[in-house]
Amino acid sequence: MNRMASALVFLPIVMAVPAWAGDADIKAAQSSIDAQIRAFLANDNARAYSYAAPGIQRIFPTVDAFMGMVERAYQPVWHPKSHTFGKAEENSATSVTQHVLVVGPDGKDYEAIYTLELQPDGIFRITSVSLQASNTVGA
Repeated sequence: MNRMASALVFLPIVMAVPAWAGDADIKAAQSSIDAQIRAFLANDNARAYSYAAPGIQRIFPTVDAFMGMVERAYQPVWHPKSHTFGKAEENSATSVTQHVLVVGPDGKDYEAIYTLELQPDGIFRITSVSLQASNTVGA
């Protein structure tokens, strides 16, 4: 009976670990997104570039090339008036998708959907961003 009681007490603790690990991964991914946006706002282009995953850095091999793309195609996340984290999903032990609600420099609402992958150095880096106008921000 004592063994059975111990097993029942232990089981919920073991089952809680994956949920906690996922929450930690999501927080770490959010931290990377937030740090990149803050770097954009501070015009710290090298720091902003450091949050791009290696695959993105291969496509845009210099900070200037990367920033040119960001400034042309991603104005709302380059210089947002505000940003708020929305829905997040842990796709695997090393991949997170994070929705970010953004008020762009034009005052319009956007939704940016980030994917991030955990790198060997322990940091989640951004592998893609999909940006669209949003009429549902705050809804």
